[in-house]
Amino acid sequence: MILKHKEQRVGVFIDVQNLYYSAKNLFQAKVNFGEILKTGVGGRKLIRAFAYVVKTKTGEEKPFFDALANLGLETRVRDLQEFYGGMKKADWDVGIVIDAIRTANIIDTAVLVSGDGDFIPLVEHLRSLGRRVEVIAFGRSCSSKLRASADEFIDLDEKSEKYLLKK
Repeated sequence: MILKHKEQRVGVFIDVQNLYYSAKNLFQAKVNFGEILKTGVGGRKLIRAFAYVVKTKTGEEKPFFDALANLGLETRVRDLQEFYGGMKKADWDVGIVIDAIRTANIIDTAVLVSGDGDFIPLVEHLRSLGRRVEVIAFGRSCSSKLRASADEFIDLDEKSEKYLLKK
């Protein structure tokens, strides 16, 4: 297993919705994305860091998007889809997979910040290319199979005070 070292080139892929709802449902709190980015990079060479976000019609989230950009995160923005009958959808899974595969040739380690088990095939693919894959998520809301498929799992539940913002 490849261990972390300062020369590793890292790509960070943050599923903002996944973390937002996990923190809200588990802790009634907001996520400290700055601390999560710092943990993900872990003193190594950051090549790219993406935050996948959803824009609503009201635009009330713009200050949040600006805060993510100020952390050095490249925000990928998608409009919230609203369907007849009130159903809403905001799915970034394919976008995250595409960015991770596109950057696989310029990174040594992919840090996936999500607990979504839909990413297991991505983790397996990146590992088959010889990339180290680390998953960062709240353990209580993370797919156990996703945890097991990664080279390393960082459980945000274990130091929740570090990774959450007080309201």
